[in-house]
Amino acid sequence: MPRILLLGGTQDAAEMAAALATAGLEAVYSLAGRTAAPTRPDLPTRIGGFGGVAGLAQWLAANRITHVIDATHPFAAQMSRNAIAACAAAGLPLVALQRPEWQPEPGDRWTRLPDIAAAVAHLPDAPARVFLAIGRQTLAPFAARPEHHYLLRLVDPPEAPLPLPQAEVVVDRGPFTVAGDTALLRRFRADLIVAKNAGGRGASAKIAAARALGLPILMIDRPALPDRATVTTPAEAIHWLHATDRGV
Repeated sequence: MPRILLLGGTQDAAEMAAALATAGLEAVYSLAGRTAAPTRPDLPTRIGGFGGVAGLAQWLAANRITHVIDATHPFAAQMSRNAIAACAAAGLPLVALQRPEWQPEPGDRWTRLPDIAAAVAHLPDAPARVFLAIGRQTLAPFAARPEHHYLLRLVDPPEAPLPLPQAEVVVDRGPFTVAGDTALLRRFRADLIVAKNAGGRGASAKIAAARALGLPILMIDRPALPDRATVTTPAEAIHWLHATDRGV
């Protein structure tokens, strides 16, 4: 019988947790603890980091984990790299539940960029009104461009002063709607959007809203990761679990 570590924190992870519970599979759900009121599944849950690759490898052994499912955010690159390395060291099978990337459609005005630094560099010279749809972990680099007025949408209210002198905060949690995001962009009088190519349904409304309003998007590509097995649905992950279970 497999014993699974599910690395979570996304809607995909919540759906994966529900599928594991429905299938009667033994699993532990892990959260980084960056959100004040995370969605908790019907599984035993741990909150907090593991202490790098060595700490994760030790935890996997101590908790008799046989399989790891990485359903973290596509931009949680360090956690994913740690999971790949720890599973390789322990000889444990790992799969990533990875949502497809967004793809540009007719009418989209994307500039594809490799990272946050490139997005900062591509901001216009003249002061602009910028929707920073990137979460709170990567705001600091935009402090180098204080001439712009920024709109931030955060899951939790900021607990410390923001690094941006001109910023408006909206506290909200997805999934979002096209109508709601269109109204938000109009109210803010946005000139452009900076977004991470997270993919998925929950945050895609801003892409359609930008298309409808003719707004450009600085779209940041996902970080590169070592090769790993990937699936796109919880059902595929359940199939992978049974295919890799050493008891079969």
